[in-house]
Amino acid sequence: MILPPDTPSLDALLQQSHEACDALSADDDGLKREILTHAGNRWSLGVVHALGVAGTLRHAEIARRLDGVTQRMLTRTLRQLERDGLISRHDYREVPPRVEYQLTPLGRGLLAGMVPLWRWVIDNAQGFREARQQYDKQ
Repeated sequence: MILPPDTPSLDALLQQSHEACDALSADDDGLKREILTHAGNRWSLGVVHALGVAGTLRHAEIARRLDGVTQRMLTRTLRQLERDGLISRHDYREVPPRVEYQLTPLGRGLLAGMVPLWRWVIDNAQGFREARQQYDKQ
């Protein structure tokens, strides 16, 4: 399966893409690029997925769910996601410190928007493997 059967034609998709891009102001275009750059990275999507599954997590709990993330990278990722309104941070102001993170409505929207893309990747995994094997033979 390459495209779901109810997918608009390529011409219609390109038209929708052009209309969306034409509707963006210069500021919106810059914002779009920034959001896509860091919200679409490996760690950000992992955080969004982890919070989507668990609801609310502490820093260490998120780190345990993201194999290979460093503390510095996780902290940076959480700050970016919070700045963009995709997650919220609640500091209980306790000793020892207790801080929890959860998805905001914007974050849930990102997760909902990513599910079809993830499903498409999963559905087409064999096609990607075959294309890579073919390419590597060259």
